[in-house]
Amino acid sequence: MITPENILSHELVGLDAQIVSSVNRDLVGLNGTITDETKSMLKLYTTRGPKSAPKEGSRWRLVTEGGDALVDGSLISKRPYDRIGAKWPRT
Repeated sequence: MITPENILSHELVGLDAQIVSSVNRDLVGLNGTITDETKSMLKLYTTRGPKSAPKEGSRWRLVTEGGDALVDGSLISKRPYDRIGAKWPRT
């Protein structure tokens, strides 16, 4: 089960996401379902169609089965298969 505590070690595709803060003010509030992930981008399906947003420089709210997780984009700014296999320090 994906929870806020283990979100960094899981696949993000399929989760609902929202940008809560960003260096690009135009992205704040963008929300939708994650449809694809690359090293530096998350692709969302929104009510206005597909959108891409950079991971780096944004703070994301990800909705998991165990509750919402606030994640700094720099922590997930890796290739998905590198992030999933990585060991993370306890916070």
